[in-house]
Amino acid sequence: MNGPTPGKPFRVEQTWFAEYGQGPPAVLLHPGGVDARSLQMTVDGMSPYFRVYTPERRGHGRTPDVDGPMSYEAMAEDAIAFLEANVAGPASLVGCSDGAVVALAVAMRRPDLVSRLVCVAGVFNRSGWMNGSDTGEVPDFIRQGYGELSPDGAGHFDVVMGKLDQMHATGPTYTAQDLAMLPTRTLIMIGDDDEVSIEHAAAMYRALPKAELAVVPGTSHGLLVEKPELCNLLITDFLTKDPVPTFAPIRRAPDASG
Repeated sequence: MNGPTPGKPFRVEQTWFAEYGQGPPAVLLHPGGVDARSLQMTVDGMSPYFRVYTPERRGHGRTPDVDGPMSYEAMAEDAIAFLEANVAGPASLVGCSDGAVVALAVAMRRPDLVSRLVCVAGVFNRSGWMNGSDTGEVPDFIRQGYGELSPDGAGHFDVVMGKLDQMHATGPTYTAQDLAMLPTRTLIMIGDDDEVSIEHAAAMYRALPKAELAVVPGTSHGLLVEKPELCNLLITDFLTKDPVPTFAPIRRAPDASG
């Protein structure tokens, strides 16, 4: 029989996760190539208000890899299975970088599982990455962090990086028309010197029906750890409060036709 061998199915019980705090559920999705430890400052800011879950995706942290390629679609299905198995009802979903793409994909597939969505330093289409953001050597701390936790062993790191490179080369591929169908209230956050272009973040903001946009000054793709207090304030304010009436709305002006 010719063709690739089908990958092994991923079981939700293979997903490693931790829980923090009390309150309504919020699920944090970490960036690609790293693990849930990268979001500890965000956990610290959110756990006084939420029951925070920090699942690690297939091939990341303490969750094993499986045969076959990685894709945002497969990771979104993993996250949906996690939500259904571990969270009673819809949750706030906060993702960073690759985690933001996965969070968006979850909301697109299952808006009933996502009460509010925060996409930090993520894209809806691979064209949104700045030129050169996917080049260069992988930092030593990422390789070291993988070896510290992975059940697959430190030697599997290059395999995972190869899968992620292929995933980044082919996705995501959402369009503005796709985003227009998403009913979920969404916060888009990037650094002003991010790997995501400001123009792309603005396009995402304009395409989503219920979006808010935050550009965090003086930060890069690592905005959550560069200015954690400000980022945590923006995230918790968005997740815990309703939109305020504005005095001079343009984009959000009521439809004059009723």
